[in-house]
Order: sequence, then structure tokens, then C-alpha cells
Amino acid sequence: MAVKIGIVMDPIESITPYKDTTLAMMLAARKRGWEIWYMQQSDLYLIDGVPCARRQQIDVFDDNEHWFDVITEHDGPMADLDIVLMRKDPPFNMDFIYTTYLLERAEAQGVLVSNKPSSLRDVNEKLYTAWFSDFCPPTLVTMNDARIREFLAEHGDIIVKPLDGMGGESIFRLQSDGPNTGVVIELMTLRGNRQIMAQRYLPEIVDGDKRVLVVNGKPVEYALARVPSQGETRGNLAAGGRGVPVPLSDTDRNTIAAIAPSLLEKDLLFVGVDIIGSRVTEINVTSPTCVRELEAHADLHIADDYLQALENKLH
Repeated sequence: MAVKIGIVMDPIESITPYKDTTLAMMLAARKRGWEIWYMQQSDLYLIDGVPCARRQQIDVFDDNEHWFDVITEHDGPMADLDIVLMRKDPPFNMDFIYTTYLLERAEAQGVLVSNKPSSLRDVNEKLYTAWFSDFCPPTLVTMNDARIREFLAEHGDIIVKPLDGMGGESIFRLQSDGPNTGVVIELMTLRGNRQIMAQRYLPEIVDGDKRVLVVNGKPVEYALARVPSQGETRGNLAAGGRGVPVPLSDTDRNTIAAIAPSLLEKDLLFVGVDIIGSRVTEINVTSPTCVRELEAHADLHIADDYLQALENKLH
């Protein structure tokens, strides 16, 4: 009997097919003959403790003009599904957290949910780097103006960013002689009312912010170095960065080897670790991307390897 896989994601009609990792996962599921059920966050609900969802069974295609068809619709308990992938993009806000509680109820009823809902709550993509600080650049988390200024004075060149964003949104570079330091700190901390992260600027960003995908505790053989466009600090593809596949270095492998046991302990089976130079800057667990770019470059089967890990856990 075919595995029934549900995917919670952003609107499927709005994705960019040729670079969408969630579509890559659905295409891999199609090749396996699995039933694919599509949901948005707003489709999930809880009634008398029973997690339910209005969902659509879809067929998917590797076609930039026509990438899905709706087969049928259903509204009922999520326990009818075997696997659910939580692939909703950040922001990591309260609605995201509430969704993880609904998915945790589905998990309690026998559905395999990945990444694990409680771990999605525990592992903030910015803050979790603190558990591996030996591998990170100097990092400060605070809402205090004076501490940020002291950190800037010490390092001379820093990056500040929110704790709940994605795609390079609201990331600023501050230098000791910059004229806009005060307004950036006010904006980012909401005048001292929101925690943010500051990290020492890493000049190696010119060679790319490497996304290393970790599937079931093992790194993919190639990383995607996201190289900033001219005049830009951010390498994120969403911010105009250019993706260049590069083989992992020995340092990359050693770094992932140190992080992977913790990921497996938390049932985080699909993770993107961001590395600039030799330093970890983020550990992405919500909806890591870059599968399609890497699979187009080399004989890799990243999405299928992920599904195989999930299928193994079913048995």
C-alpha cells in the first residue's frame, strides 16, 4: 500500500519550481509511488484534541510552467497520513509555534512528522549556534544598545540580524565609523525591546555563504556557496546571491561531525548548516533549501535520501 505523505508549505502556486526544495521532495515521493497531500498552515485545525486538516491530493511535475495538478480534496484527521513534512517558511512567529503543537498531536497519534515539531520549537536557527560556539564567529545576542555598541567597538565590523527571519531579510552590516549605527540598532531592537544577534563580519563571505545540507546526520558531498552580488553583503539566494556548488572541505566535514549527533538526538533529519569560511553562522531546521541546485550539479539524490530515511523510520 502506498505511503501517504502530507506536506505543510507555503502556497504551491507561488513557488519557483526549478529551485524549490519542497517540490524536489514531492517529485521524489511521486517516483516512489507515494500519495502526495498538500496543505497550508491555515488548513490545519484541532477539534476535541484531534488534529485535522483540509488537504488536497496532488500530482507533481518537473515543469516550470505546470508543476502540479489537484486530484481530489479531503477534510479529516491527520492520522490518515503516514508522514507529514513541515516545510512552512519562516518567519518563526507564534502561528508557526501553534502549528507545531497541532503537528505534535498528529505525532502522538502515530504520524511521522519531520522535522520533529518539538525540535522545531527548541532549535532556533540563529540561537542554536550557541551550542556549538567553538565553531562560530564571535557572537552576541542582546536587546541592549550599549552592549551592541561595545561589541561593534571591539570587532570594528559586524553583522546584525533578527532571530526569526530568513532569506537575508533585515540583515545589516555595521562598521565602527558608520553613520547609521544608532538608527539600525533602534530599528532592529525595537528601541531595546527585541533580542537580536550580532556576529563579527567574516570577509570570507566574498567566496560565498556555504549551505551544507545534512540528511539523517550525514552531510551531502557538495555545499552550495551562495556568493553575494556586487555591492551586497548577503549571499542569500533570495537577496540576489549566486549559487555555486563546491565540494566539502575537511573542515566542513569535521564541523558537521560535531553537530550531527545533536541533530539526530532531536530527530532533525533535514538540516541546512550555513558556513562562512570555517565558521558556522546558522543552523536551519524549518525549511532548508538548495536541493535542486545541488542535484542539478552532481549525481546526488538528496530528496530521495531524505524520504528513504523517513521510510526506514516507519518500519
